[in-house]
Amino acid sequence: MTSRDQALDRARALLREFPVVDGHNDLPWALREQVRYDLAARDIAADQSAHLHTDLPRLRSGGVGAQYWSVYVRSDLPDAVPATLEQIDCVRQLLDRHPEQLRAALTAADMEAARAEGRIASLMGAEGGHSIANSLATLRGLYALGVRYLTLTHNDNVDWADSATDEPRVGGLSAFGREVVREMNRLGMLVDLSHVAATTMRDALDTSTAPVIFSHSSARTVCDHPRNIPDDVLERLPANGGVAMVTFVPKFVLQAAVDWTAAADENMRAHGFHHLDTGPEAMKIHRAFEERSPRPVATVSTVADHLDHMREAAGIDHLGIGGDYDGTAFTPDGLNDVSGYPNLIAELLQRGWSTADLAKLTWKNAVRVLGAAEDVARGVQATRGPSNATIDALDPPA
Repeated sequence: MTSRDQALDRARALLREFPVVDGHNDLPWALREQVRYDLAARDIAADQSAHLHTDLPRLRSGGVGAQYWSVYVRSDLPDAVPATLEQIDCVRQLLDRHPEQLRAALTAADMEAARAEGRIASLMGAEGGHSIANSLATLRGLYALGVRYLTLTHNDNVDWADSATDEPRVGGLSAFGREVVREMNRLGMLVDLSHVAATTMRDALDTSTAPVIFSHSSARTVCDHPRNIPDDVLERLPANGGVAMVTFVPKFVLQAAVDWTAAADENMRAHGFHHLDTGPEAMKIHRAFEERSPRPVATVSTVADHLDHMREAAGIDHLGIGGDYDGTAFTPDGLNDVSGYPNLIAELLQRGWSTADLAKLTWKNAVRVLGAAEDVARGVQATRGPSNATIDALDPPA
């Protein structure tokens, strides 16, 4: 048996005890786009590798014990709130169809109970502040429906927060944006800083009394993309208690892929497709572009390089994993779908990471951070009730 085979055996053994908590999976959006939520047409109890990165057999093979299902909707949709509700309904339908495999989880205790039962804890995260339509009451409604994190922006700014991939508008968080963060703290909803501008990250860390997360972001020092986390922000996570969950998206982890992706996205738009479209016709355009201009390929080692750096900057207690499966057209070699996590753990073992440290990376840190947010919420709720502030009152037009 080679040293690599031995490392894989050790990785799988570790994941049986401390499975992966993955911070971000876009399966609900893929089901919306491919089959309009016809879950029988994409039955995840069976192999869906021809269509999806995710199904139950591969989640099991990959050692996944908890999944934050993204209830993402595109920020250019005029009906973002009802579309988000449809995404939440999709997750609930998945839970109803597969109760022997999936367990709804709202708390850290629920996550541990699912692990003890051998089921996959299923949580939800809303990706983008457009899903609350500038309404704290809508934010509370999403929490009541089970959403346990809100990514403050997606690729576009919202009225109260700047995105990493848009032109700055409010300089980070506006007064209303800070109130959104405070209300999330009161609820026990995790503040997710993936996709936001570095100024927004810093403002959120200045405002939040609970740990924050980055549900799917990597290190900007290793790959200079605005979606990644600068070192000064990583270095603030120990004081905050938060967790940065490394993502696998090649254009965020491999510097050579950044320019290639910009050209590929422009090619998509030139053919009339949204650059994030992963439908069959869009993928034909992608594949034709790739034949003309070969795609730089990320690997397991590429992702491990990010984790090595993030560990140096933030410390082992502040790392996690957020693959972004079914939300990206391309994946690294060895991390092709949700069955690939053991390959990453094996790579880290071969780099000298201890099993105790890897247990924090895969399971313990993510469970701790949700529990800590719950603790903060109990304290805040003892001192104040819901905020009824409005964006017009806090951010009056100039």
